[in-house]
This record gives sequence, C-alpha cells and structure tokens, in this order.
Amino acid sequence: MTDDLLRIGRYTFRSRLFTGTGRFRDFPTMKAALEASGSEVVTVAVRRLDLNAKGEESLLSWIPEHMTLLPNTAACFTVEDAVRTARLARELWDTDLVKLEVISDPKTLLPDVEQTIEAAKILVKEGFTVLPYTNDDPVASKKLEDVGCAAVMPLAAPIGSGLGIRNPYNILMIREMVKVPVLVDAGVGTASDVAIAMELGCDAVLLNTAIAQARDPVRMARAMKAACEAGRDAFLAGRIPKKLYGTASSPIEGTISGS
Repeated sequence: MTDDLLRIGRYTFRSRLFTGTGRFRDFPTMKAALEASGSEVVTVAVRRLDLNAKGEESLLSWIPEHMTLLPNTAACFTVEDAVRTARLARELWDTDLVKLEVISDPKTLLPDVEQTIEAAKILVKEGFTVLPYTNDDPVASKKLEDVGCAAVMPLAAPIGSGLGIRNPYNILMIREMVKVPVLVDAGVGTASDVAIAMELGCDAVLLNTAIAQARDPVRMARAMKAACEAGRDAFLAGRIPKKLYGTASSPIEGTISGS
C-alpha cells in the first residue's frame, strides 16, 4: 500500500524492515543481503567501526547508497559512554538518528533500563532522534516515550539468540501503552518471527544475526522482506477470532437437502 508509511520523528520510510551490518562473512555478501532485504535503514555499531579503513576496506563503502544510516551505541555499558558515542556519530555522519543501547552485562547483553532512560533524557535534550533498545517491559517503554524518544525497541529475546518473540503479550501491552512506533529488536531467528511481530501490530522489526549467520544470507534476507510485508498486511486485514470449536466455512442453511 503506497500510503502505508512508517514515520519516526521527522523521518518517513516505506520498508518496515531495519537491518544491520554485523557478523557477515564478507562485505559483498553483506551488501547483497541488504539489497535483497528491501530495507531502507541499516544500523552500524559506532564503537566497532574501523574509522581508519578506506575504500573497499571500509564497511561504510559497501552500504547501498539508498539506505539511511542508523548509528548505534552497541558495547556501551554506561550513560557516559552511550552519550559520547552518539555525539561522535553525529559528528561523523551529520545525523541526529541514534539507536540507543546501554547494556547491563556482556553475557546476557540485556539492556540496563535505568541507564538507558538517563541517556535518553540527555540525547533528546540535545536534539537526537532516539530509538532505544529496551526490555519487553511496558512500563519501561512508556517511560522512554515520556522522556521524548521517537520510538521504542523492545527485544523479542536476547541479542543474537534467535529465540523469537518470547513474550507476545508484553509486546501487545507495549503497543497499547505507547503512541510512538514500536520496533521489535533482537532475538529474531527466522521469517516467521518477523511475521508474528508484524501481526502483533508492531510498526517495524530490526534484525541482523538472523540474516548474517544464515546458511544463505541473501535468500534469508528475501524471506525476511516477504514476512515483514505479509505480517503487516495480515495485521491491517484483521485476523478472524480464535474459537474452541470448528465453524463450517460453507454453511448448510438454505441449501438443497439430499433426498
């Protein structure tokens, strides 16, 4: 649908699938997968980027030109590190967009919600369009909206786990409690996970490892694109209610009785 656009702050996108750049076996595969995904937004970990690399040795040179760069603060464990990294990204690429990550510990990679909220307050005041990675916690999501975040990004499951959406009812509650876009982030494993997220009413899905570590990343990227579009269409179409017993799809009332 040409008018079904995703709006985040002052930005508008047609694709509702956001992609990443990590863990691909090589840059050509990454570029081919990004193009196959149909995504318009790609996230890059600022702290893991080799800023000295030039030409084809630079990851940035392999990102398709049509894609919007979404810097992220991955590998930041404090408010100070996250804010500093966001400011560096703004200077490097002249963008106000930032995917805010403040991680609690290196084993679980779960977000530190308290520090995420504090960092969000600072960045919003400085004019950033903040998209925070957070737990699937409706209360935390509402607090992030209240401090001015342009979207909220609850995890489906821990980063890179591929477990899919563990708490669909939490995602539903988040969708009901906040007015800003909801983007499921982290833990997506395959195309059906994307479809489920979209059918729950999420506005978009951000994923990386599920494509990058697939046996065929380009083919998986195509699958993710199709799942995102199908899930969105299903949500807008409105599914039938679930029932305990069967209902005939071809009612017999008014039909000719056999005799």
